[in-house]
Amino acid sequence: MAGARTGTRRAGSRARRAWSARGIALCFGLVWGHGAANAADSRPAGAPPSAPELAPPRLVEGGEVAYPDGATGDALVTLRLVVNRDGTVRSAEATHGDEPFASAAARAARSFRFEPATRGGQAVAATIRFEVRFVAPAADANTPNGSAPAPNGSAPAPSGSAPAPSSSPPLAEPTEVVVEGERPAPAVTSLKRAEVRQLPGAFGDPFRAIESMPGVTPIVSGLPYFYIRGSPPGNVGYFLDGIRVPYLYHVGLGPSIVNPALVDSVDLYKGGYPARFGRFAGAIVSGETTAPRSDFHGEGNLRIFDVGGVVEGGFAGGRGTVLLGGRYSYTAAVLSLVVKDVKLDYRDYQARISYDFTPHDRVTAFAFGSYDLLGQEQPEGLRVLFGTEFYRLDLRYDHTYGADNRLRFAVTLGFDQTHLDVQRNSQDRMLGVRTELTHRLRSNAVLHAGADGTLDAYGVARARYVDPDDPEVNTFAALFPPRNDYAFGTYADVVLDAAPGFEITPGLRADLFQSNGTTKPSLDGRLATRLRLTRDVKLVGAFGLAHQPPAFVVPVPGLVPATLGGGLQTSVQTSAGTEFRLPAGISATATLFHNAFFDMSDALGTSLAVTNDTRSLGEAYGLELYVHRDLTAKLGGLFSYTLSRTTRSIGNEKFVSAFDRTHIVNVALAYALGANWRASSHVIYYTGLPRQPDVPNGLIKPPHPTHVARGPGFFRLDLRLEKRWNIKQSGWISCVLELLNATFHKETVGDTEIGPVTIPSIGVEGGF
Repeated sequence: MAGARTGTRRAGSRARRAWSARGIALCFGLVWGHGAANAADSRPAGAPPSAPELAPPRLVEGGEVAYPDGATGDALVTLRLVVNRDGTVRSAEATHGDEPFASAAARAARSFRFEPATRGGQAVAATIRFEVRFVAPAADANTPNGSAPAPNGSAPAPSGSAPAPSSSPPLAEPTEVVVEGERPAPAVTSLKRAEVRQLPGAFGDPFRAIESMPGVTPIVSGLPYFYIRGSPPGNVGYFLDGIRVPYLYHVGLGPSIVNPALVDSVDLYKGGYPARFGRFAGAIVSGETTAPRSDFHGEGNLRIFDVGGVVEGGFAGGRGTVLLGGRYSYTAAVLSLVVKDVKLDYRDYQARISYDFTPHDRVTAFAFGSYDLLGQEQPEGLRVLFGTEFYRLDLRYDHTYGADNRLRFAVTLGFDQTHLDVQRNSQDRMLGVRTELTHRLRSNAVLHAGADGTLDAYGVARARYVDPDDPEVNTFAALFPPRNDYAFGTYADVVLDAAPGFEITPGLRADLFQSNGTTKPSLDGRLATRLRLTRDVKLVGAFGLAHQPPAFVVPVPGLVPATLGGGLQTSVQTSAGTEFRLPAGISATATLFHNAFFDMSDALGTSLAVTNDTRSLGEAYGLELYVHRDLTAKLGGLFSYTLSRTTRSIGNEKFVSAFDRTHIVNVALAYALGANWRASSHVIYYTGLPRQPDVPNGLIKPPHPTHVARGPGFFRLDLRLEKRWNIKQSGWISCVLELLNATFHKETVGDTEIGPVTIPSIGVEGGF
């Protein structure tokens, strides 16, 4: 690990030579410690503690992270660190600072080492505030954008005694550390919850913000099912902490199935994704939860359609943590005032417990689940039109053995169920196992490797009133019969700094699928590159070969067609682009992409009946533009534009996909009005869908690519206004007014005009 060194000039010059970055860390303020609160209470108000009685942690070893890619200028980040009794950092959270600096500092701080806080000479856990100052690197074409360990060293303890917890502590002597964060994979879009809160129409939910990214084509405005670079919704894989989930959104236009307070980041891989993600031939949406924290904290919100919250605290002196969260919707009660015979309901829960039985070994149990119901009240009772639920229990063991060296073993149990209006429930009982290894091979190479396997036991729970002669029921049974499906895979990739400014990541993944008596193997290759031309310009590229069993039209729990005999779906994904770092903290990307699809089971794109296993070929190509300035800045915004064409071919017929949209534009602006008022707006426009004439065989097929008549385009304006009050040091409360589709525009799908779908949200949010 890189060493820490007291003294600004000497350590700073070393940091600039080795890292093109510098962090000035000011460790100050023992805010809370195990047993410290009682000691503080016994002293007169405002009296400072004596150094022997209560001493704060002292930084002795720094982490490693580069000045964030795409960032510019200087920045100051304030962190809240929970330091264990052994000096390791239990959790790190940015309480002040702009992205991407805040995330880089928090990630780096988790690898810091301290001399622990003491009370009466005994080590105690403590929560401290910690500042990291980023200084923009000077231009140096010979400085590699990679990791090179700084010389080891130690930092003498800052002079002075610990301040009283109730007052703002004085600054200690500056201690300079060189920090390094984990570089994102090339061609990935990462969304942070702090920024997404400011995006109107997302309702503070990072998963819903995916719609605003380039390359993402919604089926219907606001509905969280997307074509991503031409791949259909059923080919988009969803993961949470590496756990496969059937979907991430509640029914209709609802929020995600995970409380936003638990979400640290969401990564969107539109193609050529890392080898650890497999068995999907489209895109990957991967969410990561926040790191466990042992200090007592929480966050909640109350809106006109739901209420939710998360609380977390520690035990065993900070070695263990417990988190509870969830959300409950009373949409049904509100909707009944307008449409009395419709019932719409959703709820979810999250629970997590972790325990560090050594400084390098942690066990975690993470449980979460979701329930959705759409029904219609009838004289004989409730008729369920669509009902889904799924539950997961993930048991994991994590071992760390140095910087960039981690090992995880995990077992996942799951249950999925869907009730459709066909007199039966489709179920899936899942058992999954996985192991993940990250190991630094040498200073310029990091290995990611692992293996995973799943058993899915699909079954059917019939209603007592089922009619065995109903053709709908029989068709459903033929497509989704009871069976056991197996899948096993192994993978490896290496992040290699091949030369100064040139990063290359080759990867390989092998999978074996078995379903309904049929077995199919697959071998996938991945390659990602990042080449720095200048300090502010990089070239990025990605290539991926991916395979997937046949999929349902959209991700639905328990509904996976038993049609593996027709072969695996295959996609070849390629992209090349340029990343720019512009003045005033603005970043921009321009990307060209081309995807080829083989043996696609895309019933939506070809307008075939969902029970038809007719396969198609496909192609998607286009241009993506993205300009971004952090939405948490005084004036922030984003602009995304996609120009694309998606086609399908069956036999000798080639036609435009039924959900092809030529132009998609997103523009968002956020502005701090002063006095903790903040306003933002979001404009969405996309061209209409292709007109779909009847053809003699009874199928509906879009026209030939050279003769595309389209329906009307769609325009949407979302608005958000927030007033925030800060309470003491870490508490806050906000009043939020948000409106999706403020212009009440309608959307046309085929010959049907939908809407206007307008969702108002008035709510109160708060945290401590």
